[in-house]
Amino acid sequence: MIDIVHDSYVNLSQEPDERCLQPNEFIDADHPAIQAYAAVAIEGASTDAEKAVKLYYAVRDPLIYAPYHCYLPREKYKASAILADQKGYCVPKSLVLVAMARAVGIPSVLGLADVKNHLATEKMTKMTGDSPYFHGYAVFWLDGKWVKASPAFNLSMCERFDVRPLEFNGRDDALLHEFDRQDRRHMEYLRDHGAFAEFPYELSETVLWERFPLLMETLKNNQVGDMENEKFA
Repeated sequence: MIDIVHDSYVNLSQEPDERCLQPNEFIDADHPAIQAYAAVAIEGASTDAEKAVKLYYAVRDPLIYAPYHCYLPREKYKASAILADQKGYCVPKSLVLVAMARAVGIPSVLGLADVKNHLATEKMTKMTGDSPYFHGYAVFWLDGKWVKASPAFNLSMCERFDVRPLEFNGRDDALLHEFDRQDRRHMEYLRDHGAFAEFPYELSETVLWERFPLLMETLKNNQVGDMENEKFA
């Protein structure tokens, strides 16, 4: 297990502070592309909860889940860069969602947790072993409470691999796919590391290299390629 210590930590037992609305290096909510995309996404919504739902689906499906797209330079972790790439693993996709929420005035932060994937592919398992995954999700302040939502796995991918898509209603947490359509265990929540107003980039890089050295070295040497539709990992 790891202990995350970062000055952008946000206590979810408390109401949001100004950091949860401010743009920063990675959550660049003031970027024109983020603001324009968010504005289109929330058309027809009146409440923050309705807006959050529309934002969730504007990230979940159009941005392709790319599990091997995790060896990225610092500038590629900016929400605006991820939006331009139209792909990312769970952390980058969540950064886009958080940035879009802030762009429309919804306090939001990035959550990080360890999860176990019981249905990981053989290829990914060989590269990662049995280590729990460093999972990212978005957390919104809606109707006086924090609500969690993970936009990682796009609908077309869920359909391809017979996994129930994760739906979000703006009221309840939508955090993990617990079972696939055949009721086999899929994602298991292990430990929540907390929520952050800014992406702890250096710490994330350390975790990825310490836990998954074979995967990261393979990606560094460009031996895997951009396998965007690899099964959940």
